[in-house]
Amino acid sequence: MSERLRLWLERAERGYHLRDAATGEPVRWEDPRIRVIAAAGVTFRPESLEDPSFDPGRRLELIAEPTNEHDPNAIGIWNAARALQVGYVPAAIAPELAGDEQAVSLRRVDGGLRVLLAPADAWIGLPR
Repeated sequence: MSERLRLWLERAERGYHLRDAATGEPVRWEDPRIRVIAAAGVTFRPESLEDPSFDPGRRLELIAEPTNEHDPNAIGIWNAARALQVGYVPAAIAPELAGDEQAVSLRRVDGGLRVLLAPADAWIGLPR
């Protein structure tokens, strides 16, 4: 049985880096236990991207859209209040997700948003 993933969000110049709370070691975005994605479709919702509810360190909601006419595997990325959608999980990644992942905004990058997707049982130490 593998140990529960525990991550700290560590402040960086433009957002957050990840650190393993158990070992103190940095966690690279390529780590197989997590996914860090570029939210797709943000150019269609520039006003949402600038909303403080998508600031780095904020929890986000992943909402499946099985009735989406363009992609039945579509997963929207919404703020925690489910009031604003910023974009989607990339189409190539969405079908691979379990459907219960946690999502946290990590940083804004050149008109886009990087989002941490972590297992449902992961502990994520959010900044205070």
